[in-house]
Amino acid sequence: MTHATISGVTHHRVALNGTNLHYVSAGSAGSPILLVHGWPETWWAFHKVIPVLAKFHRVFAVDLRGFGASDVAQVGNTSATMAEDLHALVGHVGLGPVHLAAQDFSGPLAYRLAATHPQDLLSFIAVETGLPGFGLEILTNPMIAWYFGTLAKPGAAERFFKGRETELLSEFIFTPPMTTSTAIGADDITEFIRGYDRAGGWNGAQAIYSSNLYEAEAYTKLVAAQPLMMPALAIDRNPSNFTAESFAAASSGELNTQTIADTGHYVAMEAPSALASAMLEFINKVDKTEIGEILQCGDGR
Repeated sequence: MTHATISGVTHHRVALNGTNLHYVSAGSAGSPILLVHGWPETWWAFHKVIPVLAKFHRVFAVDLRGFGASDVAQVGNTSATMAEDLHALVGHVGLGPVHLAAQDFSGPLAYRLAATHPQDLLSFIAVETGLPGFGLEILTNPMIAWYFGTLAKPGAAERFFKGRETELLSEFIFTPPMTTSTAIGADDITEFIRGYDRAGGWNGAQAIYSSNLYEAEAYTKLVAAQPLMMPALAIDRNPSNFTAESFAAASSGELNTQTIADTGHYVAMEAPSALASAMLEFINKVDKTEIGEILQCGDGR
């Protein structure tokens, strides 16, 4: 399969957790960062961010199961399934805990990873996202995200959107008020829709959206039992504070917040320099703290 690519990244495909995941890697030094896309994206959502981060860090960006060049998702897969995929990927990479950055509707499944496998994370970064039971349900309003229910219902997206992906994304998704610029072009859309023409190509989106729609009670219990223990950063587009408000209740410690101006919802594509800068500033502080704790402990933990 031909991949869109950029200079400096290496493509990988690995069998993990009962599926085959595609991911890219870049950089040769520094603490590892794992980037997780939302809908309707693939790893390509971060292709403008990766080169900046890779100057200082080892960077990985994955196609979630059901997206891009990863295998299709199976009926019955949920956010818990995909969280375990990420857990397996962290172990496969073998660099120890990572700085995890998730945007859009990967935020909840990334939180699942952080809550159930906290040893996998150095820090948690949420970008334009929220949690079921903590504000995300507002997006079920058809005037805000009219496609939410269609994506969540098994088989519906396959019936209504298959073969119309280019029109869906170019005319309805990557348009104001979701986006504010022409940063997402025809070539980007071609890359984002690469996995949808397969049999079951919409199963990944269905798994994420149905989980986000029906798992509010489960996330409420998870937050109560296992709030975020690691340093966390919530990034919103100005003037929204949706991400910060949603994750405030899920963090046991201080939640750092950042707003990025002059961008729409798809921050990594529209404001990559600002996003990379916000991430690097936060990660640098976390890494310095980690190093300080190790030195205080003498020969380590």
